[in-house]
Amino acid sequence: MESPENLSGQEVGVEQDATPTLVDVDTALLLLGAGVTAITHPLLYVKLLIQVGHEPLPPTVGTTMFGRRVLYLPGFFSYAHHIVKVDGKRGLFRGLSPRIVSSAISTVVRSKVKQDNTRVKQRAERTEERAQPPVTKQRAGEPKSLGVHLPSVCQVELLSKRDELQTSLRKVLKETSHEMIIQCLSRVATHPFHVMSVRCMAQFVGREVKYGGIFSCIVKIFKEEGVAGFYVGLIPHVAGEVLFLWFCNLLAHFINTYAVDESVSPSPLWMLEERVYERQQAMFTQASAIRSYTKFVMGIAVSALTYPFMLVADIMAVNNCGLAAGLPPHSPIFKSWLQCWNHLSHKDQLFRGSSFFFRRVPVTSWSSTEG
Repeated sequence: MESPENLSGQEVGVEQDATPTLVDVDTALLLLGAGVTAITHPLLYVKLLIQVGHEPLPPTVGTTMFGRRVLYLPGFFSYAHHIVKVDGKRGLFRGLSPRIVSSAISTVVRSKVKQDNTRVKQRAERTEERAQPPVTKQRAGEPKSLGVHLPSVCQVELLSKRDELQTSLRKVLKETSHEMIIQCLSRVATHPFHVMSVRCMAQFVGREVKYGGIFSCIVKIFKEEGVAGFYVGLIPHVAGEVLFLWFCNLLAHFINTYAVDESVSPSPLWMLEERVYERQQAMFTQASAIRSYTKFVMGIAVSALTYPFMLVADIMAVNNCGLAAGLPPHSPIFKSWLQCWNHLSHKDQLFRGSSFFFRRVPVTSWSSTEG
């Protein structure tokens, strides 16, 4: 029999072993986030240059599937090849370091909040289990009830899973509000690095060297614009992310609750035979698979609708900062993000940069070219 001292030593060892595990998980997430950020950076670099309206390559004449002649602007590969010709392969990763720092801060904030939420949920579940009344067992001499077939254990578990999937609207609103607060705090913490990264990339337009490393960017922005310079374009960015979060969660909830559930709504479980029960269980499995993809599909659809907010935020981060990309003739000087929105809407360019391929020249430019 082991002594209490040995048991306490084992418990301490378990706690010490558990702590590095959390650290390892956080480190893995940080490394994974940095890797994904580095791999996708050339995409975002080309996207930003298109957003600020920089088109260094001439359009080419093409035809649609219906035989109509149109002008196509260069796609991602042509644009990236042009950047490599001008700045070399390293030029594709201009402005990467601030994005890696931003990704790391966002990962740490979300990881810590997620751990705290998990602990709170575990405590709430333990409290509910203690509050539940004990289950009464049937006595040996008590006769069984006749005419009513109680659901089996599997049926009860299936019914409980179905109840868990039917999340109430109040719970969705509460969870979305919590996610919104986390998203806003994360954006406030990471937006200064987003501004640095955008300005470093936008220097390609005028071939400036005003913004270099992270520390030089911090000193330069603080001297010229103060603290407000780090949060240029914050409002449209936060507005777009908040709208994306609410639309995505609510649409996914309504589809999962009213569309998916109605298509697989079973009859009372205690009236089902074994074969019918197995069929219903397969239907529930299909419904779970559908629910797992609903939010992903909604995210793609909603992101297209909220894209103008991200476009305006990136343009405002560059506007009137001393770079050619944010000054006339490349861009007018905007007094607010609403003025920028109205300008882009008037030019029918609120979705400029949303596509990397088959980018058509606006009709007005095509008409002037023909003339």
